[in-house]
Amino acid sequence: MAQDRSLWLQEALAGAEDQPPLSGDVRADVCIVGGGFTGLWTALTLKRERPSLDVAVVEGDVCGGGASGRNGGFVLSLWAKLEALEAVCGSVEALRLARASADNVGEIAAFCREHDIDAHVREDGWLWTATNAKQVGAWESTIAAAERLGAQPFERLSPAEVARRSGSASHVAGVFEPTAATVQPARLARGLRRVALEQGVRIFEHSPMTALDRGRPPVVRTASGTVTADRVVIAMNAWASRLREVRRAIVVIASDIVATAPIPERLREIGWTNGMCIDDSRLLVNYYRTTLDGRLAFGQGGGALAFGRHVGSTFEGPSPRVHEVLAGLRHIYPQLADAEITHTWTGPIDRTAVGLPFFWRLGGREDLLCGAGYSGNGVGPSRLGGRILASLALGLDDEWATCGLAREPTGGWLPPEPFRYLGGRVVREAVARKERAEDAGRQPTRRVVAIAKLAPAGLVPINE
Repeated sequence: MAQDRSLWLQEALAGAEDQPPLSGDVRADVCIVGGGFTGLWTALTLKRERPSLDVAVVEGDVCGGGASGRNGGFVLSLWAKLEALEAVCGSVEALRLARASADNVGEIAAFCREHDIDAHVREDGWLWTATNAKQVGAWESTIAAAERLGAQPFERLSPAEVARRSGSASHVAGVFEPTAATVQPARLARGLRRVALEQGVRIFEHSPMTALDRGRPPVVRTASGTVTADRVVIAMNAWASRLREVRRAIVVIASDIVATAPIPERLREIGWTNGMCIDDSRLLVNYYRTTLDGRLAFGQGGGALAFGRHVGSTFEGPSPRVHEVLAGLRHIYPQLADAEITHTWTGPIDRTAVGLPFFWRLGGREDLLCGAGYSGNGVGPSRLGGRILASLALGLDDEWATCGLAREPTGGWLPPEPFRYLGGRVVREAVARKERAEDAGRQPTRRVVAIAKLAPAGLVPINE
């Protein structure tokens, strides 16, 4: 098995040349820290709005080397988060953002076509399922909220149709959201990087930020240079936990993926022949999709927890939870239990209490901006995040700079360390016990259920 990068990034980096690291002291109009989806979409939006703007991106690894090159490649809308949006933004704005996020999926596909980015875009929708009786109906409150606001983003399917489309009778119920897509995420990140370079964005790879000087103007420091800029945008996602304002707003938890060898014939045999993405309704969510060459990529949330500001080697390299992830795969696809696993990897998820990202001015300053907290759904919404951060950086008063996600983190602060880490381990174990019991058709204890309810929001709402 490959032991270094994700399968996605290995494919995307084949034959590619890195950009040189930052060396010396440079000046820019805007400095973006982070060369993943959020940072690159922000840079591209800035150049689209003001082509003459001098934009510099400082990336600690290579563009796409962080979460953008390791996720499942689900390009989802925010419809599943509609209730959280409504609680944070109000009904009118929640509906606008949900619709914009759904339109955004098609716009990402169109951007790839326009710029000849071979990101393996497959616009085949998303199947939100239940794999045990307790999960059935996890989507009902979301559908009810959408219908109350005059929207019908989900299609109800019969249990037989869910099983047919997914290729497994382990799926006992579900609904379908047709606007979703899948991508090879590292190919998308590297394609955005190419377009940004073509449009004059300066990119410095292998240049981790060592310090952020908050003078006026602010200065981004690396081991071998500095960038002084009129505006600094922190687009580091989980790694933004280094900032004091972000630390108590997110909990960083690993998500792990295994990928099989190409098995296109076996996928055809079970009836899964398109690029539809699927997940169940756990908090420690199982999520899975196929690839163009016929692999099954199967992921599971709820891995290792970060302590404080340290997002280190625990979140790099091969998955330490292969047996747990494979147990999920074999439970849902027993007919593929013997498929050869060729790649495993892990990466960090920046989860907020309400499961929504935030984009705001650090300390109220117009020259220090930050976006983070995608909570497992970042590939699609990161493009909206780039629009929001670009508008904030340009000092605009438009629909993005004033939108409901342009806010300080709200919905609950997480406890300080060491209580967050120690408590997080207890809560994670309670969630795992609860979900194992539900898989076995047993009722978890009241104590386990009560502790599990303390967990922050995940990819989708779950039944209590």
